[in-house]
Amino acid sequence: MRLTRCQAALAAAITLNLLVLFYVSWLQHQPRNSRARGPRRASAAGPRVTVLVREFEAFDNAVPELVDSFLQQDPAQPLVVAADTLPYPPLALPRIPNVRLVLLQPALDRPAAASRPETYVTTEFVALVPDGARAEAPGQLERMVEALRVGKARLVAAPVATANPARCLALNVSLREWTARYGAAPTAPRCDALDGDAVVLLRARDLFNLSAPLARPVSTSLFLQTSLRGWAVQLLDLTFAAARQPPLTTAHARWKAEREGRARRAALLRALGIRLVSWEGGQLEWFGCNKETTRCFGTVVGDTPAYLYEERWTPPCCLRALRETARYVVGVLEAAGVRYWLEGGSLLGAARHGDIIPWDYDVDLGIYLEDVGNCEQLRGAEAGSVVDERGFVWEKAVEGDFFRVQYSESNHLHVDLWPFYPRNGVMTKDTWLDHRQDVEFPEHFLQPLVPLPFAGFVAQAPNNYRRFLELKFGPGVIENPQYPNPALLSLTGSG
Repeated sequence: MRLTRCQAALAAAITLNLLVLFYVSWLQHQPRNSRARGPRRASAAGPRVTVLVREFEAFDNAVPELVDSFLQQDPAQPLVVAADTLPYPPLALPRIPNVRLVLLQPALDRPAAASRPETYVTTEFVALVPDGARAEAPGQLERMVEALRVGKARLVAAPVATANPARCLALNVSLREWTARYGAAPTAPRCDALDGDAVVLLRARDLFNLSAPLARPVSTSLFLQTSLRGWAVQLLDLTFAAARQPPLTTAHARWKAEREGRARRAALLRALGIRLVSWEGGQLEWFGCNKETTRCFGTVVGDTPAYLYEERWTPPCCLRALRETARYVVGVLEAAGVRYWLEGGSLLGAARHGDIIPWDYDVDLGIYLEDVGNCEQLRGAEAGSVVDERGFVWEKAVEGDFFRVQYSESNHLHVDLWPFYPRNGVMTKDTWLDHRQDVEFPEHFLQPLVPLPFAGFVAQAPNNYRRFLELKFGPGVIENPQYPNPALLSLTGSG
């Protein structure tokens, strides 16, 4: 059948309409940025950065303004707001696919991946943006990405123009000593850590390879972990705006945020194994045991505390308590006229560096048995446990015929007092434990006793204490430190 000219024109019109409809449908299924005219470089291949908001208070925040400011710069900007539990009052977030609220606390009705923020981050980079920040100019995140790409730092940061903008700090973290030390950064703008409000950008793989990537407070947590790994952060000459309606403007809100922030920081530092923080300027803050708590470790087995297996030394709070107890006990003994001397590992620590050995867990003193009656606290301990006016506990040890002075009724860090008596010119005692240094020795080492610096004060020690120690431990013991039971764990083999 031959088509007429009119039929041919109609068929062509129908075909053209079908092609137009197909093209419009195809356009509607393309990403917004691919349809925009004159796309910015950041949008040409889609966003390269996910904005991650973690540091905010549920009861008072400017998160909706923060989110809206980034969407105004790029409507397709991926944003993840992470909270432990569902924020209340509810956050007024846009209901669009590129804005997600992630709850980090696992729930019975959700799979494990739903509680992990990395599930929602598909970009190469992540920007950690604190509450109170706002994107005001286009291209800020892209400038941070380029700075990270061309620089040598593993993180870059831009201060937020709040009352507390970020500044550089030096930070040294010693897991072995359970300590973090902050100070002024000598090489700013390359820093170990930041103090103040900043947007921090890093690669997503770096963030989520940290042991606690989003633990709060975010700044404290992040820089403790990155500085330990030797990662520097570069503070850029780029500033993010502050929120138009900043959070925590009332005195009550600030008080509540500061109180909860201190609690979070203390919990974080304990969880990460930091017991002492030395802040810039030298102020010390302790996060370990005290007189009202138990000590930081349990029963010691084989003379080897559990922390040595973790490649750590005695927690600094424990060393502080031992120093305090030793100083107090020595003062009581001297006032009562009880002859005493540093014994065992305590004498070894004094001879080596004038202090408790960094991995020791108690203090040992020898005393003359005949002087016990001179001391009221020791006489009381003969009959039972005595808590003195300073809260120290004097008692007879359950392991044998010697005395023990504990830091408190709760905290059992202690000084052991070993009663010796002379027999034919040799000092002996009635209780012997299976310790290599637990041996008899000539009394002439105690005649006379000599002063020796120890743990911040001056204690009495055997004369010729080098020969005394080598009699107890073996030749070269002062110059060759070793853990108390090398058969179980060697200092040189612990890394």
